[in-house]
Amino acid sequence: MRILVVEDDPHLAAQLGQALEAAGHVAVKADNGRDALYLGEEEDFDAVILDLGLPVIDGLTVLSRWRAGGRSMPVLILTARDNWHEKVAGIDAGADDYLTKPFHMEELLARLRALIRRAHGLASAEVVCGPLRLDTRARRISLDGSPLNLTSHEYRLLAYLMHHPDQVLSRAELTEHLYAQDFERDSNTIEVFVARLRKKLPPDLIETVRGLGYRLAGRP
Repeated sequence: MRILVVEDDPHLAAQLGQALEAAGHVAVKADNGRDALYLGEEEDFDAVILDLGLPVIDGLTVLSRWRAGGRSMPVLILTARDNWHEKVAGIDAGADDYLTKPFHMEELLARLRALIRRAHGLASAEVVCGPLRLDTRARRISLDGSPLNLTSHEYRLLAYLMHHPDQVLSRAELTEHLYAQDFERDSNTIEVFVARLRKKLPPDLIETVRGLGYRLAGRP
């Protein structure tokens, strides 16, 4: 999943980025409200971690403008300890959840998983697409009950496809959700990873939609 991290504390931002990458996500960072506002308006994210105390434009204003503009990605706000009015204002502005600083990284990751599940209409930590089963907590994908041996990039790609079953996803979109923002992106590599996945999956599970992209069959 592609996560926007909006945090002006460089140490915490680095910790968040490392934890998200280790959990199989792609982290895109912004350290001020102006850049966060632009990224949230112009690019697609599966979720946002948003600190409210930001320079240039405060986080509450950023969130309000996102929602006013029709942006509906799940947002987890970070607030200062015991600052209850920030929590209330954040929820009223359109936040989906909040976490008080300091926090345990595992709790943040668990809350993030829950937000992403709800955004995709999923009640369980497991995502099932035909013979495939994704355990989002353990970061494991199995085929007919047997674990698949996947590289980190293969896992990210297949997990994203499983969160969007029966949807046509372009190579550009898949590339964005596979690589970090500072990585030199090449959409042609998506074809390579799809070819590798197809060798490990049943025939026709990943369908090529000519000129548009790829689609994962969501039904058995």
